[in-house]
Amino acid sequence: MAVKVIELKCIGCGKCVRVCPFDAINMVDKKAKINDKCTACGQCIEACPVDAIEKEENKYRAGGVNVDEYRGVWVFAEQRDKELLNVSIELVGEGRKIADELKVPLTAVLLGKDIDNLAEKLVKYGADEVLYGDHELLDVYTTDGYTSVIYDLIKERKPEIMLIGATNIGRDLGPRISARVHTGLTADCTKLDVDLENRRLMQTRPAFGGNLMATIICPDHRPQMSTVRPGVMEKAKYDEKRQGNIIKFIPELKDSDIRAKVVEVVKGGKAEVQLEDSKIIVSGGRGLGNPEGFKLIEDLAKKLGGVVGASRATVDAGWIEHGHQVGQTGKTVRPSLYIACGISGAIQHLAGMQESKVIVAINKDKDAPIFKIADYGIIGDVYEILPLLIESLDNVDDIVEALNRG
Repeated sequence: MAVKVIELKCIGCGKCVRVCPFDAINMVDKKAKINDKCTACGQCIEACPVDAIEKEENKYRAGGVNVDEYRGVWVFAEQRDKELLNVSIELVGEGRKIADELKVPLTAVLLGKDIDNLAEKLVKYGADEVLYGDHELLDVYTTDGYTSVIYDLIKERKPEIMLIGATNIGRDLGPRISARVHTGLTADCTKLDVDLENRRLMQTRPAFGGNLMATIICPDHRPQMSTVRPGVMEKAKYDEKRQGNIIKFIPELKDSDIRAKVVEVVKGGKAEVQLEDSKIIVSGGRGLGNPEGFKLIEDLAKKLGGVVGASRATVDAGWIEHGHQVGQTGKTVRPSLYIACGISGAIQHLAGMQESKVIVAINKDKDAPIFKIADYGIIGDVYEILPLLIESLDNVDDIVEALNRG
């Protein structure tokens, strides 16, 4: 945006000069003149009694592009071992909503080798079009290979929005592509909206350690790019009858294009906690008092067939690994059942779990904020309540076993 004075309307009253906080307006020959100190804050526009000052859109400012040339919403459909990641399905669902608002097609970008079935799945999940790059050098992710192929697609087809999952691969790929096409990238988004009037993607993400939420726009460059935190968006619904267009192509890639070679894929010995995919999560907070409290949390989670979550305070204290953290600076989850034990309910934690279907809170502080969003609340000491819950579940198991024996 830039601010300009319509000289024919200007009456030289000087009100704009007095309200400008940056000394960016001078009176020359009884007409207001904008100088290079202007930040386009807009205070002069509100102060002008004759509407002689306005903002104008500059589509080419600061090396920008003609945004009108770019149309369409793209999602990067990440796959590993020839299986779509859950975040890819979530992005298709969110991309579908955005594409419908903007009245444009939704395109999924799929790269790999011999994964035709995944292209068909993406159509069933809601993609209007799948750009499927099939090449042996894309079988395993490499920064050079994937960046090169997607860059060529963007330059040729000009999408206005591109969404990528904030996974280990997405966090590597997103910045490479954005730098290559000279656009911005908002990382680790937890909410996306659309300003329909200006066709802008409103990209919201935690800032300052999760203490506030920043909404970021990219007005002058395209595509507008975001990496989106897994588990935040709802998964797209699968529709077996849905039809779409699959464009399969063979990228022009050769070995010399890829500088870092993947010689061997070795999976870690300790599996990462899959909080985003879990139906039941039992989380512990600072109210546990010490790291030993997580033994009870783990026992209850195991009894329910769930996994262990944690608040940031317990992770910062070193009581449990960061992979268990739920919240703005951890993982965002939406399980069928979330049990919060000794968690007060700071806004940063609530942002990561408030979409859970059923929330049970256990806390001895009856005024804890967690109770405001809980479906069921138990006021009491977790060290008294959790053993009773575990014992009750044991008794249920005994009863079921006895009934099965006849």
